[in-house]
Amino acid sequence: MEKEILEHRLQINRRRFLSRLSLGIGSVALGSLMIPDLFKGGSEETEMIGLPNFAPKAKRIIYLFQNGAPSQLDLFDYKPLLQKMQGEDLPASVRGTQRLTGMTADQKKFPLAGTYFQFNQYGESRAWISELLPHTAKVVDDLCIVKTMYTEAINHDPALTFFQTGAQQGNRPSMGSWLSYGLGSENKNLPAFCVLLSKGKGNGQGVYSKLWSNGFLDSIHQGVQFSSGESPVLYLNNPASISSQDRRKMIDKIAELNEESLKEFGDPEISTKIRQYEMAYRMQSIVPEITDFSKEPESTIKLYGPECMVPGTFAANCLLARKLSESGVRFVQLYHQGWDSHGNLPNEHRGQCLDADQASAALVTDLKQRGLLDETLVIWGGEFGRTNYCQGTLTKDNYGRDHHPRCFTVWMAGGGVKPGVYGETDDFGYNIAKDPVHIHDFHATVLSLMGLDHEKLTFKFQGRRYRLTDVAGKVVNGLIA
Repeated sequence: MEKEILEHRLQINRRRFLSRLSLGIGSVALGSLMIPDLFKGGSEETEMIGLPNFAPKAKRIIYLFQNGAPSQLDLFDYKPLLQKMQGEDLPASVRGTQRLTGMTADQKKFPLAGTYFQFNQYGESRAWISELLPHTAKVVDDLCIVKTMYTEAINHDPALTFFQTGAQQGNRPSMGSWLSYGLGSENKNLPAFCVLLSKGKGNGQGVYSKLWSNGFLDSIHQGVQFSSGESPVLYLNNPASISSQDRRKMIDKIAELNEESLKEFGDPEISTKIRQYEMAYRMQSIVPEITDFSKEPESTIKLYGPECMVPGTFAANCLLARKLSESGVRFVQLYHQGWDSHGNLPNEHRGQCLDADQASAALVTDLKQRGLLDETLVIWGGEFGRTNYCQGTLTKDNYGRDHHPRCFTVWMAGGGVKPGVYGETDDFGYNIAKDPVHIHDFHATVLSLMGLDHEKLTFKFQGRRYRLTDVAGKVVNGLIA
């Protein structure tokens, strides 16, 4: 009797125990097949890799970052009122206490500047798209256009850093590093996080390695930069006098020495170095194939445009991003410089759009044709927006716009987002009227699409637990399909 009572309290008997054990063993076996590193053991960090918090909608991300801040008013956020009030001063009641940069703080007037470009509505969402983006207009039904992004940062460096790391100061892990830490890589022959750079025809803002830094995370999570030269990854190729067999022997010997150092000092960075040497060796066989476009069909080259065959261009990087993502790279970050149009905006943005429009739309189309768009999240946008008033002298066909962090546009495609237009700005395009999305909210939503709870993806450093969203952020369910 006592035995039966005890079994009842424990909610277990022999039959229940054996059935649960069999299910457990099956789950363990399945997990080991799906996630090979699941039972390797190790630190708290390594035990997290490859384990989403819930079923993801996306497996990979390609982030087309338009560095310098495109003007939402000339590309996506059409405001007829600005055309009617062209040259009139921005009402103080609209501007409020908005912080200004040093470039316009001394202006006595803020003349409203309507766009020089024609807008039309496209797709089922009837989204307004500028004539500068004819290719983007063709894929508008695949886009989730967020018109109400906002940030506190008003200058390029802190704003860019904020978007990439969740903090305005440096030395924090980038979004790609957080995803590498949380999910690992799908391909053991490639890094989880790759970075591609291109420069457009407009006024550029610099990008720096701190933007793809691992910060306080293990350095295995740092972004690997690809270049446009003969060697896409520097120092990856063997010298002419060194064979692959010689390189293998050298790496094995270095690994032996590093293992001895690891036993003596216990520094986890030594273990990371061992893995990085192994990664570099494996990359030697796969990177040349991925960066070789000669086998791409003519239809693909036509889709992206002829510039995709010129290494280092935005079009070439978009095609390379597709190949890297298709090969299992978790996060591919592109930076396209040249959007900082404080003056001569019509000409500069026209040149930038010639670079970015066709290739961005081609990437969405290419992924969709290959059946990859549903599991790949594509993001397009800059670090903040542009003012509705002119910086400097306003003329009919020439104007500039200052930085505007209060509202700007970002679009996303694939990866579980809901196509359509999200959020509204006021008639002046200066303030958010409906459905604001802060950068922390944006990060929380992106992580959620990847199957990660932004409040659980943490790392303890110097006595504090850090996360990409710091101590804020909420998932914007209206952006998720």
